[in-house]
Amino acid sequence: MIEVRRLRVLRALADHGTVTAAAEVLHLTPSAVSQQLAALESEVGQELLERRGRRVAITSAGRLLLTHADLILTEVERAEDAMRLHADGTTGEVRIAAFATAISLLVAPTLPVLRESVPGLRLSVSDAEGNQAIARLLDGEIDLAIAVEHRGSPRPDDERLARIPLYAEPFVAVVHRSHPVALADAVDLTTLATDDWVMTSVGNPIRDVVLLACEQAGFQPRVAHTSDDFRSVAALVAANAGVSLVPRLAIADYNPADAVLLPLIAPTPVRRVFAATRKARAGHPLITATITALQKTATTLPVTF
Repeated sequence: MIEVRRLRVLRALADHGTVTAAAEVLHLTPSAVSQQLAALESEVGQELLERRGRRVAITSAGRLLLTHADLILTEVERAEDAMRLHADGTTGEVRIAAFATAISLLVAPTLPVLRESVPGLRLSVSDAEGNQAIARLLDGEIDLAIAVEHRGSPRPDDERLARIPLYAEPFVAVVHRSHPVALADAVDLTTLATDDWVMTSVGNPIRDVVLLACEQAGFQPRVAHTSDDFRSVAALVAANAGVSLVPRLAIADYNPADAVLLPLIAPTPVRRVFAATRKARAGHPLITATITALQKTATTLPVTF
């Protein structure tokens, strides 16, 4: 008989690539992970892994087992949820991770609504920049992730996730007030091709969206400065250190005197924000209530210029 906990170990190895990384996520020692995997191979009677230097690769048999493991683990989690609901009804905790702007403009305003409408719900909110929220969701650290759609996002057909669109906001150009385009009604992105740029750091989904927009406009931006804090980005532009593109809501309450915000001439890049939960928990009443409240708050956001 296959032990479910060993399937979790195999899934962690597939997600994180090394025994050491899987051990860290599972709060085990590397040797314990290796022992669990060896035991799983004995249970199924086939080799699931092959060593390639310091890394291990999953064999075809291992990949086949993973397809079943995802279904099994989903059903186990559903069973655990069902038992919890049977035990205490609709009380419990929902752990949310989101990027800073989403916390301030979406999650925080939703908290009082949920306290009123779902008194048995306890919410735990944490900051997660880039695509960290999705990784933490898949690792089981949180119940609900609020993230940005980009080329590195999980595929829409990822069987482990249920995704719910929340809002989409346009990017705007941020330029110094002395820039030649500062007095324009709107900016053609190609007019910024020769400027220095202030960009978010590598790995931040916003950088990926901006780079793709520049690529489609026919140029590669010359990155002179990096910051993942959009107030800092605007401050650097106000200091005439370069130009930038930022999501409109990211600096909705902050506009330095020497920085000018301008809409872009179409096609305009858009930050698409979505909520995600593990598919096994998509029907949980507390998660459903939380997502519904977030969607309602999202409809009030001023996402146009």
